[in-house]
Amino acid sequence: MPNKNYLSIYAKSFNWAGFFLPKKTYQKCSALYDFCRVIDNIADENEEIEVKEKKFNKFVDNFNQKNFNDNIIKNMWGLIEEFNISLKIVNDLLDGIKSDIREKVKLNSKKELLIYSYRVAGTVGLMMAKILKVSKKSSLMSAIDLGIAMQLTNISRDVIEDSKVNRSYINENFEEISSTINLADTFYENSFYSIKDIPMSFRFSILVARRVYRKIGYKIINKKTLENYKNSGKIYVSSIEKGLETFLSIFDLIKLSVTYKNDDQIQHDHFLINEEINLDERI
Repeated sequence: MPNKNYLSIYAKSFNWAGFFLPKKTYQKCSALYDFCRVIDNIADENEEIEVKEKKFNKFVDNFNQKNFNDNIIKNMWGLIEEFNISLKIVNDLLDGIKSDIREKVKLNSKKELLIYSYRVAGTVGLMMAKILKVSKKSSLMSAIDLGIAMQLTNISRDVIEDSKVNRSYINENFEEISSTINLADTFYENSFYSIKDIPMSFRFSILVARRVYRKIGYKIINKKTLENYKNSGKIYVSSIEKGLETFLSIFDLIKLSVTYKNDDQIQHDHFLINEEINLDERI
């Protein structure tokens, strides 16, 4: 498989934030993203379900059998071994992607929404935190929160686009879109103080990623109606806006430096997820 920088192609907000990481750490984060993106692309391809299932199962088999002829798989196993990433986390991610390989996807409750968001993105936040050398349990839980928050933002942004391929994670009305953004905000808030436990050389990059992605949600809320939302096309953060959010992240960094708030006191909204998935076993 050719070596592509999927991070720069598909995730411009993350790639922008990655600029502030040390080069070697950025490369490791990029390797994780490559793995996630390759699987996600299988689910998103415009092909018959049977074809996508076959490709997905082949990739999973190659992963489980450690087929290192595939650099994406080889690099992912390198991360798993170097940072002691539990295979349960990887399998949760695979379960989440697999759930999208259906003729029709419909989530019917907050519990289903949060479990799905954990599987496809909370897992990534958790693995990313391990790459960034976070070890404190409460901080790893907050990394899950940041991943979930970003996925809820994605879902809120892509309602129309998803409906065209028979995916309905939330209902197509502006009240529910706004409600999902507000739910995401809870998870963004819960992620903040734990960023203090990330080594200083990595901290600013995460603050930038958090701010830039959260900005998407604010822009969605500002559309005020479903009609305006539909007419906006894909909502994104411009380069000028990214620059401003990066500047404002300096104040977040200062706030973290002077605060003594203990993240052990944060009430993580993981109850519904833990009914089905034991997050303690993933940490």
